[in-house]
Amino acid sequence: MATYKPVVVQAFPKLGERITQDTVYWRGYKTPVQIKEFGAVNKIDFSPVSPYNYAVTASSRIHIYGRYSQEPIKTFSRFKDAAYCATYRDDGNLLVAGSEEGSIRLFDVSGRAPLRQFDGHTKAVHVVGFLSDKYRIFSGGDDYSSNLWDIPSATEIVSYSEHTDYVRCGCASKVNADVFVTGSYDHTVKLFDARTKGSVMTIEHGQPVESVLLFPSGGLLVSAGGRYVKVWDVLKGGQLLVSLKNHHKTVTCLCLNSSGQRLLSGSLDRHVKIYSTTSYKVVHSFNYATSILSLALSPEDETIVVGMTNGVLNVKHRKPEERKEKPQKKRQPAYRTYVKGRTYMPKQEDFCVSKPVKRVLRKYDKLLKSFQSSKALDAVLEPPIRLYTPEVTVAVMQELHRRGTLRSALAGRDEKQINLLLTFVARRVIEPRFTPVLVTVADMITDIYQPVVGQSAIVDRQFLRLQEAIGKEIDYQEELLEVLGMMDTLFATFTKKRATYLEEKKSNGLTETIETKMNN
Repeated sequence: MATYKPVVVQAFPKLGERITQDTVYWRGYKTPVQIKEFGAVNKIDFSPVSPYNYAVTASSRIHIYGRYSQEPIKTFSRFKDAAYCATYRDDGNLLVAGSEEGSIRLFDVSGRAPLRQFDGHTKAVHVVGFLSDKYRIFSGGDDYSSNLWDIPSATEIVSYSEHTDYVRCGCASKVNADVFVTGSYDHTVKLFDARTKGSVMTIEHGQPVESVLLFPSGGLLVSAGGRYVKVWDVLKGGQLLVSLKNHHKTVTCLCLNSSGQRLLSGSLDRHVKIYSTTSYKVVHSFNYATSILSLALSPEDETIVVGMTNGVLNVKHRKPEERKEKPQKKRQPAYRTYVKGRTYMPKQEDFCVSKPVKRVLRKYDKLLKSFQSSKALDAVLEPPIRLYTPEVTVAVMQELHRRGTLRSALAGRDEKQINLLLTFVARRVIEPRFTPVLVTVADMITDIYQPVVGQSAIVDRQFLRLQEAIGKEIDYQEELLEVLGMMDTLFATFTKKRATYLEEKKSNGLTETIETKMNN
């Protein structure tokens, strides 16, 4: 008796995900560190100077973390109610924050008590920041006003009341020390110049604005609100350049990387999308556990920090570059160890002894070897094989069909087994690599269990699903054939008409004979 040959499972090419330079770069972060805060993290801001500590605003406290510290190295807690938008100055020495009670506090990073307190807003202040001259502060609050403050005298310079709803975001220009931008829930973004008494530009975003961002050059403005991220050209009077709709919930925060070539957006849909600032296409994305409220990148892109609604701070550090050290060469066995006997050709009187290789058969192969067709089919319909390696299931079905025992293996099954079998066939029959085998299986199942149709609602439902899947596939094939016919017609019109052999003879041979007769 010949030895049993295991079932040959046909290998199909896998369509893996496309690995780009961005994929490699943004995956180069370590496993995240989770830090629990006292409340939802509404703002994260990195110090612009080394060692790049970052301020986290959550609940009624501002925590300062070192780059690799999991505990705060300093805490500012002089707030009666919630604190908002703690922001560093460009030199990293001062920190300003708004509050629920409407006051603005200025802190020295090396101290604890506030250096200045600015009172003027009548409601909560959600937006604060420094102008690029380092001596003035802009703010925006729930009283619909946007104010400008002088740090040395702690007085209000000017107040703008042009928004008609809460002012919830803002940023300052790094190019012009008099320009800052605010975004409001009245769907508008306004650009202010401290030298004028009103806004110099108004942009309609279309949804409540949650975040605004100016590019370092000052020529482009990004606004986020609703599901949209929009890019505007400030130098062309606020012309819309591109509108991005890659999130399926509200976008809450924006951020640029250190080179300005990648734009990051965080959303309540638990995703951080990374866009190229040249093509504005998504080049990578991160997935998080809960909704995202704040996002920040360290100045050298070494650390990415995300704040979430449940008060968790997610910190990812970039993996250090691995130095490739030359491994010490181990002493190898002598050359003769590998060559000895390899080139020896056996002679006629020699007796060759070969060690038999023991084959380990899989469960379905053992059952097929003992001609247990039904049990072999049950073995490949188990969840690990059926879900993750369906090609094994189909290969066994093909082997049973080759042996002529497929019909007997499919017959005699109860309601649960029929439901499982029909679920697999209905799901995989439309895959081109499995269609030739599964169409035969579906035909046999229909033929065997047609008499029991109407006795079980579960089985009837699976038959309807199978019918629907095959019907859709037939419709797709008909549409594809129509498209192919159209394409053939178009290609036929593109080809140049060539002269036939007879036409060439008429145009060449006959004229030549006529000319020779006339010459004679």
